[in-house]
Amino acid sequence: MQNQTSPLILTFGLTDPVGAIGIQADLAAFAAMGCYGLSVITSVAVSDTTGIEELLPIDPEWVADQARAVLEDMPVAALKVGAVANVETVSAIAEIAADYPDIPLILDPFLSSLPEQGMENEDLMSGLCELLIPQATLLLCSAVELSRLAETWREASNEDLMAVDATRIIEMGCEYLFLTGTPADAHEVGNTLFDQSGVLRQDNWQRIAGSFAGAGSTLSATFAALLANGLEVQEAAFEAQEFTIAAIANAQRLGMGKLVPDRYFWARENDNAH
Repeated sequence: MQNQTSPLILTFGLTDPVGAIGIQADLAAFAAMGCYGLSVITSVAVSDTTGIEELLPIDPEWVADQARAVLEDMPVAALKVGAVANVETVSAIAEIAADYPDIPLILDPFLSSLPEQGMENEDLMSGLCELLIPQATLLLCSAVELSRLAETWREASNEDLMAVDATRIIEMGCEYLFLTGTPADAHEVGNTLFDQSGVLRQDNWQRIAGSFAGAGSTLSATFAALLANGLEVQEAAFEAQEFTIAAIANAQRLGMGKLVPDRYFWARENDNAH
């Protein structure tokens, strides 16, 4: 008799030799949530724990071919899109997502360690707004990243336009927006979940001292896995945050740069209990 299959999640992202971000980080978080990760490589990074030195984009046709081969063979429960290097890749992924509209799409396109790309970066922002965000079940980004996105439809401003910009994202067609780094006390980190009705939940967490590589990747990958497991978005939001905070609290110093969240902290806790 065939065993029941774990939920399958297809992630699009860069390959990171350190495993702090991108594909490798996603696969670890998926496994921690009882899911099986499938991957489409969008670019190859030369990186260490201090950050990314170089990025080699994969031909967008190869990106599309990788994804279609998997999607035509297996029942995928969720799609996760991480950082992409150029608007051509955004377009390729958007075409695939449009062909599978019933599969939830979790979008986490920003990576603070990616180098700025000038005008190409503006094209990338516009491509995200026009092609991928309207198809997203959930967009995850920081309040700062939301402001960068908003500059594709308004002038830069010193005013607090977070709520206005969040509403605009939802109006584009995105079902949910999860914002990190929203206003909170100095010793706390604030995160806010929005939908068409406005703020769905606001969570504040004690700030953990240190510099980390892969906290955002852990959060979005865990969110995707929880949705693939059938959780409602509000419940998934809380559990994804809780898991990410624990992974950061147990972060490891693998090199001379930033700390890397431990997505398998729970396994080591179980080992210590025996």
